[in-house]
Amino acid sequence: MIRSTFHNHTTFCDGKSSAEEMVQAALAAGCPSLGFSGHSYTWFDESYCMSKAGTDAYRAETARLKAAYAERIRILCGVEQDYWSDAPTDGYDFVIGSVHYVRKNGHYLPVDSSKDTLLQGVNAQYGGDILAFCEDYYRQIANVQNKTGCTFVGHFDLVTKFNEDSALFDQDDPRYRAAALAAVDTLCEQGAVFELNTGAMAKGYRTAPYPARFLLERIRDHGGKVLLNADCHDAEKLLFGLDQTEQLALDLCITIIREI
Repeated sequence: MIRSTFHNHTTFCDGKSSAEEMVQAALAAGCPSLGFSGHSYTWFDESYCMSKAGTDAYRAETARLKAAYAERIRILCGVEQDYWSDAPTDGYDFVIGSVHYVRKNGHYLPVDSSKDTLLQGVNAQYGGDILAFCEDYYRQIANVQNKTGCTFVGHFDLVTKFNEDSALFDQDDPRYRAAALAAVDTLCEQGAVFELNTGAMAKGYRTAPYPARFLLERIRDHGGKVLLNADCHDAEKLLFGLDQTEQLALDLCITIIREI
């Protein structure tokens, strides 16, 4: 299916491909629209995000590409705004609201950088209670729309990135499910749009998209909507897994948003 895609990272942050390489891949795939979503600047961790100067360069390059390819594809300049970022979001075409860190005792604990880093944070700040870490994660993401003013919520259950086959915790545990479902309920009450995100599938961490099926069922029951994205960091995987993921959404009878 010909589709648009809006969650894409380039060499301006932690992506492997240039913005123009992404445009060329989108043209080859016949995408009507392509959204860039550089990671907003986070002062406490500059390893993955756009720098302040890089943010200006990113916006300038996206404007150049918009003009250069205006007759061939619709290009949008967005930002993936981390919950703890204080970078301004004025002037972007859209905002993705995401939680990449849990703040505990003054420490910003990375959720998705690596399994070892996640466990080190859980052991140091939660005494090894990973479900308590998950509960704090979901308390934060329940507020992500209020905090960021986002157009849609990014990779809702990112905390499960390294949990394929319950490697770290049981996703059927009542504590985990209660926290995750409560966050879904809160966001749905606010009219939030959730993305169906195949990024961890593209990187080999997961065999199913974010959010998990039981969360998608809850979103459906609330009459919620989803937007399909590959969270692309490599132009060769621009639309990775989206056909399979769309079928999942159709099977669950969830409303799919095609454009923003």
